[in-house]
Amino acid sequence: MGQLSEIAAIVACTMLAALALFQAALVGGAPYGRFAWGGKHHVLPPLLRGGSFLAIVLYGIFAAIIVQRAGFVSVLPAAIVDTGIWVVAGYLALGVPMNAISRSLPERLVMTPVALVLLAAVLIVAFGL
Repeated sequence: MGQLSEIAAIVACTMLAALALFQAALVGGAPYGRFAWGGKHHVLPPLLRGGSFLAIVLYGIFAAIIVQRAGFVSVLPAAIVDTGIWVVAGYLALGVPMNAISRSLPERLVMTPVALVLLAAVLIVAFGL
């Protein structure tokens, strides 16, 4: 992979780590619900806290795929990474319009650009630029 892919992988993983911390705060009852899950709840109810916990797990899996695709590590089978990077990109691609159509203005204004930058970084890694 090229230097751009390495930089994009670092950007993507840094963003995923920040999002994981945000989701962990939501799981812990922090009053930032207006930035996630449609913004309906100030503090997330138990079911959405479970969703936030699942998001943390997914972010970890995504990061593992991204860093391997960028050539930093080699722990997963190549076939999983080669397919997984496109699954990650697809998941993130869905996140852009979902955040953009949120009824929550804070979620639209903050999370839509975050989702877009994260998608761009993952696409750079996926294409090996």
